[in-house]
Amino acid sequence: MSATSSAPVVRETDDDTGTSPTAELSPAQVQALTDRMARWLPADPPQHLQVSLLSGGRSNLTYVLTDGDREWILRRPPLGHVLATAHDMGREYRVMSALAGTDVPVPTTTGFCDDPGVIGASFYVMDRVQGSVLRTAQDMAAVPVHQAPALATAFVDSLAALHAIDPAGVGLDTFGRPEGYLQRQVRRWGTQLQSSLHRDVEGFAEFGAALTGAVPASPRSTVVHGDHRLDNAVVTLGAQPRVAALLDWEMSTLGDPLADLALSWLYWEGWAGIDNPIAATPAEVPGWPDFDTLTERYTTISGIQPHRTAWYRAFAVYKFAVICEGIHHRYTSGHTSGEGFDRIGAMVPELVDRGRDLLTADQED
Repeated sequence: MSATSSAPVVRETDDDTGTSPTAELSPAQVQALTDRMARWLPADPPQHLQVSLLSGGRSNLTYVLTDGDREWILRRPPLGHVLATAHDMGREYRVMSALAGTDVPVPTTTGFCDDPGVIGASFYVMDRVQGSVLRTAQDMAAVPVHQAPALATAFVDSLAALHAIDPAGVGLDTFGRPEGYLQRQVRRWGTQLQSSLHRDVEGFAEFGAALTGAVPASPRSTVVHGDHRLDNAVVTLGAQPRVAALLDWEMSTLGDPLADLALSWLYWEGWAGIDNPIAATPAEVPGWPDFDTLTERYTTISGIQPHRTAWYRAFAVYKFAVICEGIHHRYTSGHTSGEGFDRIGAMVPELVDRGRDLLTADQED
């Protein structure tokens, strides 16, 4: 699909101006992007660049770029209402560039641009990694039953590999402030909730307050992904299933590795039984292991011993509930549309109840 195609795309409304920009790039923007790519790739600049929207609406917009021979991925923030400090393109670009050549699978980055005059927002470009993204239960069920456990192992190994990285050794020692990470995270997500909550969700504020009052001590600081889940990975199948690349690094920083592990739990099985239009639940698909099995593997590989597991999992639920509430607010305000958006708001009360139950279990341990 070229940049001028009339194919339908996700459309949103700008919160500040009331205008209605679209996710499609204009011919002038495509030309400006082509010129920028030529600066980044002077030895072999792309010609006649074509741009098509791959996905967008709930999070960052993702485009495929091609000159007919090569393919790249472009990422930019979403249109419309966004949460403060989220969707930092420079952060994603920095961490993936730093992790190149390590045991952490990342795409090769091409360039970062913070000039909104090119396509209307900051963005970065990276190579397109060939493979599959397993997003739905049907995707996961299609994985041969003898390959699913090996792929699950490769997935949790990618998290252990990340947590084994010496931040200073890859130039990420200033990537975050690990001291007080959990306390700041709880405060930050409480602030995000205040900016997104425009309805009464019973127990939501109390949930955040209870988390604040029971923050555990972190084991040590590592680079954390912040959104480590199966559908944020490009995978390849075969005799040795593997994770070809981890994607979506916008929440990465220096922090508590157990927070990363707990968020992976949430995406793997933590919302089981809740109608979730965002992603499927791997643990509910026949042939895929439960997360306790993955935790044992992670502990063996990383040497990090989980503790206060119920609190960390409750915090993971809280963060996801805040994100869902933000999406729900954008949807009900008319700033975004797309399949499944109408069901996201119903998840929030169920997530709040589940998270509060986890905190009760933490207090009883």
